[in-house]
Amino acid sequence: MEMDMEADAVEEGPTLPTRSDEEFRPFVRRLPEFKFWHSATRSIVIAFVCTLFRVFDIPVFWPILLIYFCVLFTITMKRQIRHMIKYRYIPFNIGKKSYGKGSTFK
Repeated sequence: MEMDMEADAVEEGPTLPTRSDEEFRPFVRRLPEFKFWHSATRSIVIAFVCTLFRVFDIPVFWPILLIYFCVLFTITMKRQIRHMIKYRYIPFNIGKKSYGKGSTFK
């Protein structure tokens, strides 16, 4: 429950200053860009190095990978859909209002 409250607080982001001595920071990154690129590059290099050695060639039963992918996809999408419902964002045309016959936006 506490993690959900913390996640909601982080999603809401910074607020406007209420006093004259407060500084307004309109955008605060959760992950700095340099750290992202550094981690991504490091993981790609490690993956390439692991492909060079036979010891890392482990046979894997494909249904296990499929189940693992489905579980990760479900967990991720559950969080995203919960966020979209919270802010009343409907990504599909189902249930959306259409304004007039000639409008191109439905």
